[in-house]
Amino acid sequence: MNIEKNGISQIEELPRLGGNWLQPLILLAPSGIWLLLLLVLPALIIFELSLVADIRPGDLVNPNGIQNYIRIFDPLYLQVIVRSLFFALGTTIICLILGFPVAYWIAQIAPQRWRNLLLLGFVLPLWTSSLLRSYAWITILRPTGLLNSLLSTFGLPTLQLLNQSQAVFIGMSYSLLPYMVLILYASLEKLDKRLLEAAADLGANPMETFFQITVPQILPGITAASMLVFITGLGDFVDPELLGGASSMTAARLVYNQFLGATQNWGFGSALSMTLILLVSMAIALLIKFGEPAPKR
Repeated sequence: MNIEKNGISQIEELPRLGGNWLQPLILLAPSGIWLLLLLVLPALIIFELSLVADIRPGDLVNPNGIQNYIRIFDPLYLQVIVRSLFFALGTTIICLILGFPVAYWIAQIAPQRWRNLLLLGFVLPLWTSSLLRSYAWITILRPTGLLNSLLSTFGLPTLQLLNQSQAVFIGMSYSLLPYMVLILYASLEKLDKRLLEAAADLGANPMETFFQITVPQILPGITAASMLVFITGLGDFVDPELLGGASSMTAARLVYNQFLGATQNWGFGSALSMTLILLVSMAIALLIKFGEPAPKR
């Protein structure tokens, strides 16, 4: 009887196990098909094109080597990639320095009834086009713009910021600062104040409390916000194009020139695109690896 009962129970579990596998597949099917068609397949096509040297629109695709990837190591193109990394990393540091005090003030000091309104104030710039924001900064930073007009009014020397790296950092930081503030706010809102009070009772000064109590608690939020700003800044096209001028060539602009510019070298542009995808994938892998604290046992 026990054998029969065990056999019947095992038979009854078979369709149940199949149902457990089938339900997640049904739920994931729409998004999975969407990602397959709009992400995986285009990435595979770009990878195939990256293996064809000097391919142009209308040419037959015949992958025959990694010449395009070797070409990336040319000092001229390496300089462009390093400049893109420099802009992305610099923007991340600027946003972290500017955004952390604001997020801390909103999450811990500002009255509760004003917090949603303050957060809305940071989200509002995202409702406008990035192109419109860049043109606004051109109006402010150009030699006869608002900034230099104010400096001249007070008898101060004018600044030549437009078409310089400084203008790129200003535009990118302005565009990406809301992301940094929102993610940091979400982490700082959950800050355990009891630990801060305990540290103060034990004689820790504010600097020790900050680095030993506050930062470890919100480190996942800092990592996630920094990675988001870095990845977005690495692929930014509008701000370097409009605010940096010809001397601020980035990888995104270089890819654009290979596909839609005068050169029309889709193979090299695809290799550059795959290189950017690899860099972003490495950043995401670091975020997954170090973004979440180890579970406590």
